[in-house]
Amino acid sequence: MNDRLTLDEQKTLLRLAREAMEHGVRGEKLPPLDLKSLPMNLREKGATFVTLTVRGQLRGCIGALEAHQPLAEDVREHAIAAALEDPRFPPVGEGELNGIQIEVSRLTRPVPLAYKDADDLLSKLRPHVDGVILREGFHRATFLPQVWEKIPRPSDFLSHLCAKMGAPNNVWQTKHLEVFTYQVEEFHEPSHSSV
Repeated sequence: MNDRLTLDEQKTLLRLAREAMEHGVRGEKLPPLDLKSLPMNLREKGATFVTLTVRGQLRGCIGALEAHQPLAEDVREHAIAAALEDPRFPPVGEGELNGIQIEVSRLTRPVPLAYKDADDLLSKLRPHVDGVILREGFHRATFLPQVWEKIPRPSDFLSHLCAKMGAPNNVWQTKHLEVFTYQVEEFHEPSHSSV
């Protein structure tokens, strides 16, 4: 990830996310994106997660861990997916659109975290800084750094992440898993109460 995005670039991505989500929820075709009209930062490949909340409660979150398309396209794709394809929630309905707040997390490239054992792993995690990816075979799961706000203890964080991966909660203590960390640049729409 190069430099941080400017405030205008963040606002553009949030606007694109909202437009894409609204088109998706209404079943409308998304108009093609005119990449040439966007700043270079938004045309470069980027990996994002788009999180939807209603009054502070999660309503959908979908993203990619690896950059494979322009940042602006990545945000649009994940805004629609977060609204319609998160298996934990029913699809967002048109009547919910005004109550949804959009948050975009732009990810750095994940890097492997070398560790000796469970205690070493705990000591190397950086709460509130690192997003964490756990991988065992074909199973993989991640928590964005924002999840530390809800699960601040590293041992609990890893146990919840194992469960999200579909593994026993304590597998991080009993097996040597592949662990990667990354950081995010997070920004979100102003809360609707202030609009």
